[in-house]
Amino acid sequence: MQDLPDLRSARILLPNYHVAQPLAQALSAASKLPALLLPQMVTLKDWAESLSLDTLIQPDTQRITALYQALRDRRWFADADLWSLSRELLDLMDDLTRHHVALPASAEEFSLQLAEAYRARNGQSMQFEARVVHELWYVMASSSELDGVRAYQQRLALLAQHVESPLYVLMTGELAAPEAHFLEACRVRVPVTFFDLREMMVDSPNCSLLARALKCDMDRANLRSDAVHLQQLPDAVLTQRIQFFAAHGLEHEAQAADVQIRQWLLEGKRSIAVVVQDRLVARRVRAMLERSQVQVQDETGWTLATLSVSTALMRWLDAVQNDFYYQDVLDLFKSPFLFADSAADERKQAAYLFENMVRKHGVIANLQSYIDTAEREVPAIIQPLVRLRRALQALPNKTASLAEWLNALHLSLDILGVVRGWSQDAAGQQLLRLFDKWMDELGADNTRCSFYEWRRWLAQQLDLNTFRDRAVESQVKFTHLAATRWRSFDAVLMLGCDAVHLPAPVNAGQWFNEAVRAALGLPLRNIQQQQVRDDLMALLALNDTVLVTWRANLNGETNLLSPYFEMIRALHLLAYGDGLAADKLGEMLTKAQVHLDSCVVPRAGEMPHPAVFTALLPERISPSGYNSLVACPYQYYARHILRLNELDEVREEIDKRDYGSWVHAALQRFQNEFPKSLNHDRGQLADELHRISAEVFADALARDYLAQAWLLRWQAQIPAYIDWQCDNELAGWMYLEAEQPFAIEVSENLTLCGRIDRIDNRKDDLGTLYVLDYKTQAIAKLKSKLKAAGEDVQLSCYAYARNANAAAFVSLDGDKVLAVTPPHDVGELAKLNIERLGVLFEQIGAGTTLPANGIDSVCAICEMQGLCRRGDWEDADG
Repeated sequence: MQDLPDLRSARILLPNYHVAQPLAQALSAASKLPALLLPQMVTLKDWAESLSLDTLIQPDTQRITALYQALRDRRWFADADLWSLSRELLDLMDDLTRHHVALPASAEEFSLQLAEAYRARNGQSMQFEARVVHELWYVMASSSELDGVRAYQQRLALLAQHVESPLYVLMTGELAAPEAHFLEACRVRVPVTFFDLREMMVDSPNCSLLARALKCDMDRANLRSDAVHLQQLPDAVLTQRIQFFAAHGLEHEAQAADVQIRQWLLEGKRSIAVVVQDRLVARRVRAMLERSQVQVQDETGWTLATLSVSTALMRWLDAVQNDFYYQDVLDLFKSPFLFADSAADERKQAAYLFENMVRKHGVIANLQSYIDTAEREVPAIIQPLVRLRRALQALPNKTASLAEWLNALHLSLDILGVVRGWSQDAAGQQLLRLFDKWMDELGADNTRCSFYEWRRWLAQQLDLNTFRDRAVESQVKFTHLAATRWRSFDAVLMLGCDAVHLPAPVNAGQWFNEAVRAALGLPLRNIQQQQVRDDLMALLALNDTVLVTWRANLNGETNLLSPYFEMIRALHLLAYGDGLAADKLGEMLTKAQVHLDSCVVPRAGEMPHPAVFTALLPERISPSGYNSLVACPYQYYARHILRLNELDEVREEIDKRDYGSWVHAALQRFQNEFPKSLNHDRGQLADELHRISAEVFADALARDYLAQAWLLRWQAQIPAYIDWQCDNELAGWMYLEAEQPFAIEVSENLTLCGRIDRIDNRKDDLGTLYVLDYKTQAIAKLKSKLKAAGEDVQLSCYAYARNANAAAFVSLDGDKVLAVTPPHDVGELAKLNIERLGVLFEQIGAGTTLPANGIDSVCAICEMQGLCRRGDWEDADG
């Protein structure tokens, strides 16, 4: 400190820049001076990057493309993912360079070296493996340009020759080989002082238990002897410093993290680190915090592949690849980046119109089919679909270079307005810069790729690049373990610390196991786990308030705590009788649960029976909705109060509902053309109905060959229908009209609306009406529906709407066509059903709950089973 107050001649090598500010504050406090000129503080990587080299540096995009081309030209791997294989080989070669490893002069010598490493005979497969790596190694090493690793090593060598300032190095683990060699070279010229946090913690009494628990390869048989020793060290007790919370599942863990962080903020803690091990839980925690108006500063970032900017891109490519399958197009339409040059309400309208079009008209793929359907049915959606077609035309329809693919993709996204949307988003701006960078780096590369090859390359690049939102500054910081080196916080939450995520599994790769790496002189991958252990030790030693959470149950099975923490917990329990459980947090969670007093919330294992907010009570109901209310009140609640069935499901295959619609349409046309069947020959009538049916089924036949089977099924029934129609007329009934809408005012706030399939009247009394509903169902099933009065309300609603004296289902299934009539007085039944509907809605409006009390036959075909979860609460009730 003899140079005080001017320390600018010294240089401190930092593990990360997060350390700079607290280190500056600590130096200022230690100096006890009113002013202090700080030393230079930098990471070794940035210091090296400050030097320029005369030699060109080949970017990794070019190197991996060269490897890919070499693998593809040699045809060594017919069905392999060559981009992933190229990436793994590139990483291996960088490791060889980083650790100054040279391969033997010949592939044969290298094969023997690998065989010894594998302890295997020098067989054909080993020779092949040696040949691949050996040949590609020399292809890459022969380049006149430097790669990134060699450029870094050259910069370090230049720095070592010109360093003049004393160096102070902050360490938390073993240095990598290039850095260690560099600092040894620097020692010849200047003093180099190391501050190793691991050595500093060894002498700290309050780290004794941590050091013993995290000791490498600890023998569990020595736990008791270590515990006896620790009982003599009261300063090693961790009760006030570390706690463990075992969650029941993802949501429970996220709730615990949310409550604890907000509690810490209320206690006045201003620096809270959330060290993320499980990214899935982290997403949920972040959403909960932001819902509570707690912003999160994310130091870790997210790979571009996981962000919404990339979702718009990948859904566009999915649509191109999958012939514009409707789900891909719908996801694309829902992206806020699509058509960003249009007003937001126009974009939402386009998504809504497209979704309705595919659901209503059943077109599920092919861009031109969408456009043709839109021209006939939904003109308002034509322009967005035409923009999709223009964007598609901008893409190559054959192989192209990577740069050509990128340029064409940029053009197509510009046509779609996506580029405009990206330019207004921080992550999108980064992606646009990457596009420019990739096109510049690969401009001279002539490797030609198909759409699928190029797309795989693009997906890999999105996985390799990370976005960090630097615009947010918050007291709550999401970070990773390596970024906590030499840092202390007011509180630390370690999230997702189960045995799967901490330590993270080592990726052994497809090519080289640990024995091979050792034979090649490369460090073993367990060095990474040792660094994790060192970082964990440092974090726990430097911070006095730490909460560790994990999911103790996963998919119905026990999920173990990280072995590092399990050893700490076990040793502390043996030494001090305390397992460090976060019991108070569990109590806080119970108190933090939100209860809605204005509605009935079922407990776990109980039949759902919600009440309806008055504002949500519908003012309209259809006969099918009324049937749903009678069959299962909860089903009606889910379908029509929550509107979860507002849009019909898109049916990708023809089913009986489509069949019923086509039969209805054919019969409506037939009866309008031939209202009096007895005036015509039955053979002629059958031929005409065959013709009309073929015309109705024509569009379906063009889209799906299965429609032919449904058409044949209906045509087999046509003679039976003609016979029934003639018999109906002989009984005195005449066809009047079809598809007639109605609206019944049930009460001041409720209208019953629907459409009647067919209405007949008596030839001798035109005021006597007969309402009919076509059903492609068996006669026995229809009789069962009508057996109990009021169980199926459809016919009674139709009868009430037209004051009809008779009503029937017409069964269009099987060998016979037959009218199935209710066994009760239709007029009286219609009146009672309408009165009941008014009473039911009055009761619902007054707070009567809607229980899930449907019978088995109703539940078996109910699409709301996932919401109701009847099986769960029935099992709970026994």
